Amino acid sequence: MARGLKPGPVLEADIVGLAHDGRGIARIDGKAVFVAGALPGERVTLRVIKQGRQMDEAMLGEILVASPDRVVPMCAHYGVCGGCSLQHLEPGAQLAAKQSQLLEDLSRIGRVTPEQVLPPLRGPVRGYRRRARLGVKYVHKKGRVLAGFREREKPYLADLQHCEVLVPSLRSLPQELAALVETLSVRERVPQVEVAVGDAVTALVFRVMDTPSEEDLQRLEAFGRRLGVEIHLQPGGIDSVRPLRSEAPPLRYGIAPYGVSIEFGPLDFVQVNAAINEGMVGAALDALQVLPGERVLDLFCGLGNFTLPLARRAVQVVGVEGDAGLVARARANAAANGIENVTFFAGNLFAPESFGDWSVGRYDRVLLDPPRAGAREVVERMASWRPRRVVYISCHPGSLARDAGILVETQGYRLVAAGVMDMFPQTTHVESIAVFALRE
Repeated sequence: MARGLKPGPVLEADIVGLAHDGRGIARIDGKAVFVAGALPGERVTLRVIKQGRQMDEAMLGEILVASPDRVVPMCAHYGVCGGCSLQHLEPGAQLAAKQSQLLEDLSRIGRVTPEQVLPPLRGPVRGYRRRARLGVKYVHKKGRVLAGFREREKPYLADLQHCEVLVPSLRSLPQELAALVETLSVRERVPQVEVAVGDAVTALVFRVMDTPSEEDLQRLEAFGRRLGVEIHLQPGGIDSVRPLRSEAPPLRYGIAPYGVSIEFGPLDFVQVNAAINEGMVGAALDALQVLPGERVLDLFCGLGNFTLPLARRAVQVVGVEGDAGLVARARANAAANGIENVTFFAGNLFAPESFGDWSVGRYDRVLLDPPRAGAREVVERMASWRPRRVVYISCHPGSLARDAGILVETQGYRLVAAGVMDMFPQTTHVESIAVFALRE
């Protein structure tokens, strides 16, 4: 509750919708009221705790009539930890809500409607997370270290013992990390630990603001042996990351249907959900419908997650990425996989005036996998490449909707299909795929 605000009287209300952040929506005297923990179809009691001109925020009281989609959260920390926000909603209903949000944004923001709604791409709903950043803090008032995610809508770290969405081998990592860091001389100078899980190797990157003692290093090494993980230290920027053991093996993940293995650094971006990533690559390649002899452009290509599988089908693939370090590793990955029909370029895809030689000429197919900001600067150039088909992988439905509107209204494309992918179960994050075809 906001400081200085007193809750209003107890009210009864029907929950008529679900907001993008997972809160239930009620309407009282014509005004929207957002209620954390409430689900559509429920009748609840609530107290308004914050009033605004357009909307109020309320605290959930009693659930008088429960939704048939309400389930018991799988994690004892749910409601305090801010890592998940939809564990009280049945997984199928979570996907339905995300699909509804995607279609609503496409219609409202982009003024477009897909000709086909794709069935959701599903995967495991727990134990799926192979990348995470865990906060670490020595709390003087408690006299101990906490490790995990932040509390919901608060700046404090949640007091976690385990995490149900981390890969099963790391389920108890919050508790294990807290116990370890408490024993270190630098316990107050370790703000976070990055988690990176490959197919055969797991890495933990400890951000250290002071130099660990020799005894600290011994404890870290013993911790790594006990958990079967490789320990890395990060004393400065990203380039300062070093493994504790000089012989530490690299991180890799495979995309089996295409015979591709991708090596990555412990701080590199990789899709958080391995099962969905493999399914997503397959869905994207199938949607592109690449024919022998065709040229494909892969924008925001990263380490080559889509580029290298695409090279198994196309005569030539060009990958463009803004991070020069990722481009170097993408080139190394192509060489390691024996793939010679791919060329990678480093370039700022948000600055059209700096586009290089790769941007000249025609491409038969284009794949985009941009960050949350979307790919406006790229899609506004799509007509110059004239690809017959475009596949857009999105991590933010609002920016996808804006870009879809541009492709349809100004670049000569139809939105032939769109759907959601369950990359982040138990959260409100919406990952989606959209398929565009050039109008004949």
